[in-house]
Amino acid sequence: MVRRREFLGSMAALASQAPETRKRRPNVLLIISDDQGFGDLSIHGNLLLKTPNIDRIGREGVHFTQFHASPVCSPTRASLMTGRYNYRTGVVDTYLGRSMMYPDEVTMPELLSKAGYRTGIFGKWHLGDNYPLRPIDQGFQTALVHRGGGIGQPSDIPGGSYFDPMLLENGRVVKKQGYCTDVFFDSAMEFIDKNLESPWFAYVAPNAPHDPLQVDDRYVHPFRRPDIDERTAKVYGMVRNLDENVGRMLAKLDERQIAKDTVVLFMTDNGPQRQRYNAGMRGLKGSVYQGGIRVPLLMRWSEGLAAGRVVDRIAAHIDLLPTILNLCGAPPAANIDGKSLYPLINNSPVRINQDPWPDRSLFFQWHRGDEPVAWRNAAVRTQRWKLVNSTELYDLEADPGEANDVAGKYPQVVARMRRDYDRWFNDVCSTRGFAPPRIVLDGPENPVTLTRQDWRGPKAGWAPDSLGHWEVSVERAGKYEVVVKGGPLDADGSLSLSIGQASAILPLKKGETEWKAHLSLGNGPMEVMAKLEVSGEEFGPTFVDIRRL
Repeated sequence: MVRRREFLGSMAALASQAPETRKRRPNVLLIISDDQGFGDLSIHGNLLLKTPNIDRIGREGVHFTQFHASPVCSPTRASLMTGRYNYRTGVVDTYLGRSMMYPDEVTMPELLSKAGYRTGIFGKWHLGDNYPLRPIDQGFQTALVHRGGGIGQPSDIPGGSYFDPMLLENGRVVKKQGYCTDVFFDSAMEFIDKNLESPWFAYVAPNAPHDPLQVDDRYVHPFRRPDIDERTAKVYGMVRNLDENVGRMLAKLDERQIAKDTVVLFMTDNGPQRQRYNAGMRGLKGSVYQGGIRVPLLMRWSEGLAAGRVVDRIAAHIDLLPTILNLCGAPPAANIDGKSLYPLINNSPVRINQDPWPDRSLFFQWHRGDEPVAWRNAAVRTQRWKLVNSTELYDLEADPGEANDVAGKYPQVVARMRRDYDRWFNDVCSTRGFAPPRIVLDGPENPVTLTRQDWRGPKAGWAPDSLGHWEVSVERAGKYEVVVKGGPLDADGSLSLSIGQASAILPLKKGETEWKAHLSLGNGPMEVMAKLEVSGEEFGPTFVDIRRL
């Protein structure tokens, strides 16, 4: 954690040099929805789905029309939190231990905390469920989150759903009453009420409209019509509920008379998860075509941002950390890839498209696997050009739908963009490599719950017969209680359990769901492996709880 200590250690000195243009720094409300596409807003031409409250942020502030994220969620969130391309942070994918962000990454809440902000997260973190990777380990002073990538996934706490969800509140399991999006916004508003005397950063990250598509039927009913399929109707219902919550939040800012003191941002993490209206763009979530990576960004702050401005310059997730620090008068971050967008959004009367803003290259890539492979599902984007998978070139000014490959007409552009990508890929891959960060046993989290979200190995997955292991580090040698959970089993069998050099074999009985062992562990890095064998089949557990005694 050398980089974190060196950087944060210099923050106090840098803060004294930061320009103080206001008596109090602005609050920051950053809302990021999950799997909501560019076309899932009426401000982007959707004629079936009305989102007046979200649209209001852009109409009263700044509306970016060429903003980009990664093709899937964890990489976007890693870049958003650090201002760095996700491959630098250890995050390469969304599960199987590939969405765990290294704890020495310096995050937005850490930087804002150092600048005197109260910080809170409400919803989806998706960058590590265990110490030292949790949001409360990474700069958030208040946290109400679900595990893993979403409610209902294998890492989720048993007993909840989108209604009355089981969540983690500052590391403790709690059951909340109500619909999940309502719960997250309610908690964020409580956080705001408690921090009216100091500047605050609220990161509101609902898991809607991500699958499973659960929402009260009164939101879905208006969209049940012949030209809308049932899944799209449910997505639109979830977005309608989200827009309603955004309206409640904006009303809260007005009620507390802090709207003019608050920077409000709305974005989404990637393109839509399935086909529906998406403003004519090619591709969906997971794709590096525009439909997978071009997402909304709306920003409002009456005290410092232009009202009613539309910005068509390219920008991306990596740019929000430096931009927010800039707006808050906080010291700039070091070792980042992003660029502050302040020159594009300040309340100067000069029209943005006439301002000097140098062109640049932005890079996007994602595929399954422990490590990235050069040019697999990858793209380079400049203001005009887009090179996809090393061979397809699109002139986005003339062809925003990416229908016509013009690589043969512009070989010099292809060659230049290939060189840019190769330099970028070699750079980001050499930052730290791709070994996963380790979950720490006997830290402030006790017991530690290991889930299928973070296990590794060639057979790791979410299927019933999946089998993996966890990379951990034991801080203190001692005796540990291990509880393995699964089942109920349909026959007798055996459990092979090992943590480092310690091991045990336990009998399994038909119908059982839980097995307990005590192991004496040394300290240092090691693997946790729990293998169940029943009727000749081998598979892994659902959860493993490890507690230092």
